[in-house]
Amino acid sequence: MSHRITRRKLLESLSAAPLAFWLLPEGLARGYVANEKLNIALVGIGGRGSWFVDTIPRIGENIVAVCDVNDDRAAESLKKMAKVPRYYDYRKMLVEKDKQIDAVIIAAPDHIHAPCGIMAMKMGKHLYCEKPLTNNIEEARRMRQVAKETGVATQMGNQGTATHALREQVEIVRSGDLGDIQQVLVWNSAGGSGPRPIPRDEMPIPDHLKWDLWLGPRKDRPYHQDWMRWHAWREFGTAQLGNWAIHSTNMQFMALEVDKLWYNEALPVNRRTIRVRAEVSGIDRVRFPKWEIVHYDIPARGSWPAYTVSWHNGLASPGFRETLERPLGRRLITGGPGPWKEHGGCLVVGSKGTIHSTEHNSSYTLLPKEKFADYQKPDPTLPRHGSHEREWVRACRGGPKAMSNFDYGAVLTEFVLMGNVATQFDRPIEYDPVAMKCVGDEEATAALRREHRPGWEIS
Repeated sequence: MSHRITRRKLLESLSAAPLAFWLLPEGLARGYVANEKLNIALVGIGGRGSWFVDTIPRIGENIVAVCDVNDDRAAESLKKMAKVPRYYDYRKMLVEKDKQIDAVIIAAPDHIHAPCGIMAMKMGKHLYCEKPLTNNIEEARRMRQVAKETGVATQMGNQGTATHALREQVEIVRSGDLGDIQQVLVWNSAGGSGPRPIPRDEMPIPDHLKWDLWLGPRKDRPYHQDWMRWHAWREFGTAQLGNWAIHSTNMQFMALEVDKLWYNEALPVNRRTIRVRAEVSGIDRVRFPKWEIVHYDIPARGSWPAYTVSWHNGLASPGFRETLERPLGRRLITGGPGPWKEHGGCLVVGSKGTIHSTEHNSSYTLLPKEKFADYQKPDPTLPRHGSHEREWVRACRGGPKAMSNFDYGAVLTEFVLMGNVATQFDRPIEYDPVAMKCVGDEEATAALRREHRPGWEIS
């Protein structure tokens, strides 16, 4: 007679077992966990979230609950998940399905990420959260803190991190084969929302939408369809910095070890601050500029010298083509009636050569091409996985940390979102990444955070 011991029965027995049981060989206890499928809940299953509806079963894991506040956007995914319990409120889902959920994936609008992710982690759930990790800098800091406190496996959804190409580029930059890195140029052609009327009147709430749950942590207001264009509003979205810079700046941020500034408390403040200044089409604290150029002055880090990252957003930004096409050595394929094949990307400019990296950092070209025609790549120093989701699943099962875990992903998010802080002011901001404040500037420091409604806190 055979008896199948499930992971949950094993964990329940462990909690009641005497000390001697805990001293069993480690592999014996872990074997059950490793052989069980992860039970995953999805928050947001329309748009980007629909990717996970297909991907999670394909990589061999279970979807045990789904949550979405918009019936229309979720309709196709709900057809595929007809037998999976559906919720409108992630808080209710996490409480009612607590014992069935091992991990959570969040692909809802940006303003929902932090309150949902923090609740899930505090309940012991592993967490995969789409990029940008959060709507604002304070939320990113808190997500990193809670991940550390709870010890759950985390991953931010900047999928280019998993590609062999990104990891090769990191190794090339670190090898010194490009020489000293003098500047980094990052771009996106699309630009921001620009001026638009703030909704003042009220529309009937559509039957397919749970409006109060959609607002989540943001202040209550009458429904208007224009609020649903959430990428345009600072309260809800992060514009192209959150949509694309979080991808396109990733490789250089990792390769040049900028994240170390967040963890070096011993450095004097003036040696760890990042100076951020913005040129914009117009300052607007509610919406995003139509175009922007953001300059990040990065201080020296260990053996890495200081350098500058500049973010160019919008074809209308001054000098867009001239600035980018000079080091590229040709015209960008963007704008005009044809396909915008190079709508985004990154140029890491060194004294001996340049990397042109695509928008996700998932493919690249070494320039000038003739100089690198016979280039031999450095020996690999980073692991190769090839799947962002599988890498996270391995971490959930006790494997190595995923490379965009929140120790890294939250820091990259802070770096990128400092651009959204800078575009609200007509002066440079000196950001102290250890203290999470803008040195000598209380007004800019206040712009690092937002208020959360009761019941949606991030504490």
